[in-house]
Amino acid sequence: MFQILNEEGEIVNQDALPDLSDEKLQELMKRMVYTRIWDQRAISLNRQGRLGFYAPVAGQEASMLGSQFALEKEDFILPGYRDVPQIVWHGLPLYQAFLYSRGHFHGGQFPEDVHALMPQIIIGAQIVQTAGVALGLKRKGKDNVAITYTGDGGASQGDFYEGMNFAGAYNAPAIFVVQNNQFAISVPVEEQSAAKTIAQKAVAAGIQGVQVDGMDVLAVYAATQEARDNALDGNGPTLIETMCYRYGPHTMAGDDPTRYRTSDLDDEWEKKDPLVRFRKYLESKDLWSEEQENEVVEQAKEDVKAAIKQADDTPKQKVSDLIEIMHEKLPVNLQQQLEEYREKESK
Repeated sequence: MFQILNEEGEIVNQDALPDLSDEKLQELMKRMVYTRIWDQRAISLNRQGRLGFYAPVAGQEASMLGSQFALEKEDFILPGYRDVPQIVWHGLPLYQAFLYSRGHFHGGQFPEDVHALMPQIIIGAQIVQTAGVALGLKRKGKDNVAITYTGDGGASQGDFYEGMNFAGAYNAPAIFVVQNNQFAISVPVEEQSAAKTIAQKAVAAGIQGVQVDGMDVLAVYAATQEARDNALDGNGPTLIETMCYRYGPHTMAGDDPTRYRTSDLDDEWEKKDPLVRFRKYLESKDLWSEEQENEVVEQAKEDVKAAIKQADDTPKQKVSDLIEIMHEKLPVNLQQQLEEYREKESK
């Protein structure tokens, strides 16, 4: 397993340490702290009935944000349903992420400069889509990559193999990230496959594979940066398996992790917390303080408060809105339905 920082925040692989400025190291920490607070607030909003579907992310910040930090603005992200932080840090306004959670169509109307698709609900479907997007970038001569994310459960889907095989066959600039948080909802990873690692499944597709400590943000960043460079150098796709853990439930839709995870396992992974580890590293370099962290915490709270208000203030969607955005030019039957619903809604 590729690692740069151990659990105590000490460098154990000096040669692999990425060349990041002090400012960028601090920015990475800010993003992880900010996302942890936003996640806590989102869970509370969900419980209040103010958000819809939500998949908690605490514990996976290094895996998510370390990989996104290695991308360029023009790179394309194809997220799974837990991967909202990556697309928000890629440019999606936070209030639109909240609208997406509520099922509001404006949550999926991404700004033109946000190169991402909506979070995919169908497990593994984004893997095949990523192969297509990556091939499209290659054919257009773009100096960019397509990156996608799924969990360990996604690696058991047929789309996972098909997408990697296609990307490998066409040498497409794709990065496939499997965030192995140890459980596909309640099924432990060792019961999903006889393979000792998910990373080794890259061999069957003829592409590169690497297993990374997903609680080590510097290792994830370095592995993603190398995968991106390799793809753009014409060396094909990479499968990155990040070993991580979600501290909360699979989603807020009734999952109870205490039914399939032990407190001993939780305690074991709590000691690997990506924020604690990176904080220790930065503090050893005099690059982080309690005051800085508190500022980020307060900023995150204010931003979430403003974003949920903006989501609340967004006009409620109507059936006519949904019909209008289905096609550039509506077919006759939908035009008739549109007129009928407009009449109903005007009363």
